[in-house]
Amino acid sequence: MLNNFEKYLKTIYILIIILIIFIVPFLKTNNVEGNNPIQVQSEYGFIWPVENYTSISSYFGKRNAPTEFASTYHSGIDIPAPENTKVFAIDDAIVVFAGWGAGGGYTITLQLKNYPELKISYCHLSPIMFVSKDEEITKGKIIGTVGPRNVYGINDNPYSDENGNPTNGVTTGCHLHFTIKQNGEPVDPLQYYNYK
Repeated sequence: MLNNFEKYLKTIYILIIILIIFIVPFLKTNNVEGNNPIQVQSEYGFIWPVENYTSISSYFGKRNAPTEFASTYHSGIDIPAPENTKVFAIDDAIVVFAGWGAGGGYTITLQLKNYPELKISYCHLSPIMFVSKDEEITKGKIIGTVGPRNVYGINDNPYSDENGNPTNGVTTGCHLHFTIKQNGEPVDPLQYYNYK
């Protein structure tokens, strides 16, 4: 039979194991600097916004609308990536918006500190965001992850898939919609990267 001290030690060991299994991975994901092995060069010093994915499924500018409500003029680029893929702040910034963004689904918008004329929007993210409005963040911080196609709990969400399930804004699948606005006007994000 265990005495009280042995019971106490056993409880401590169990709590440590729970901490290691459940809490440490969350802290690791939410750290200030993330991994971003993608090396898409930028003369502006920006990092690529998505971890490990560089293909583009829809470029900036005129296009055929891929789904109902989608625009025929694309205000950014779409980078397909699986749900939960890390998304990064491309430069030092202040968070000016973090929440539901209608057609953009869950959205984070950053005002860059070194280029105040530039605002960066990341759309179709997970509803679990790692930043909040008015927070100052540094380049490379994980701000969120690529979200799911379908989201629930948004009142009056007008967007749905072919089965009537509510979607994360106007989307046909998991991807990051990445927009750069210069003085309020959308510009091609690839003009800031040496993308090949």
